[in-house]
Amino acid sequence: MARVAAIDCGTNSIRLLVADVTTGDDGAHWLRDVHREMRVVRLGQGVDATGVLAPEAIARTRAALVDYTAVLRRKGVERVRMVATSATRDAANRDEFFAMTAEVLGVEAEVITGDEEARLSFTGAVADQEAEDGPFLVSDVGGGSTELVLGSWDGVRGSVEAARSVDIGCVRLTERCLRSDPPTAAEVEEAVRVASDVLADAFAAVPVAKARGWIGVAGTVTTLVAIAKDLPEYDPAEIHLARLSFDQVRDITGRLLTMTHDERAAIGSMHPGRVDVIIGGALVVRTIAEHLAVHTDVTELIASEHDILDGLAYSLV
Repeated sequence: MARVAAIDCGTNSIRLLVADVTTGDDGAHWLRDVHREMRVVRLGQGVDATGVLAPEAIARTRAALVDYTAVLRRKGVERVRMVATSATRDAANRDEFFAMTAEVLGVEAEVITGDEEARLSFTGAVADQEAEDGPFLVSDVGGGSTELVLGSWDGVRGSVEAARSVDIGCVRLTERCLRSDPPTAAEVEEAVRVASDVLADAFAAVPVAKARGWIGVAGTVTTLVAIAKDLPEYDPAEIHLARLSFDQVRDITGRLLTMTHDERAAIGSMHPGRVDVIIGGALVVRTIAEHLAVHTDVTELIASEHDILDGLAYSLV
């Protein structure tokens, strides 16, 4: 058994998983969570427009990493891997960010490609599924990018057939299109057009028509499930493996489109850092659902609390 840690620094949030990984005689791995934590640091603040990481965003991320490093020491972590995704791939001053991570954490964060991000998310997401229910489409709607990956699961390991990452996510779509509170009809129309145009590249690369199940990971999807369940506060145990029909995806997105910032903030399960960008994320999820409704027999979205963090933890053994 090994105690490992995975850190995923995305455009909107930075997350930590400390886990014990056990390897069976057949080569299969099992994770036991020791500690999970998420903070919204908005590293990608303005990067779509400016091309650089804002100093205050780097400072917020540093503060979170200082606390995470203390957790790693207390928990006796043996190995750690940190990845940084869309915002850092796009930033001109990314070297400043990576120097900071090396100083604070002791290891430099890795810039992974969108396709590797998709494959790691797939590994984490499908481990709770029954093999006969596949092939699975896993979607990871992040802050700056969305990954689609199609593959199967044999009960021991995943096999990826196709994956594609595209530059659209809850933060990027919000900053580009959704300027009013709540957004105007024209802004929503523009956002849907942008999301559809960008996602078209992913749909062309990933044969989603083969999918028999759709699994959604990351904060947008899990927040939509929490809203559908009317949870008084965010509860991962209630959300993990919960299902949303496509009609529920449309209904929740429609409700969010009419709500002001204060009304969204009043939702008990809404993380404060997601209030400003949940509409953009919901529109991306709805766009995927509408495509699947036409091209597959899939009728529902399965939410998973297990994602790229779990895939990173597996990769360490």
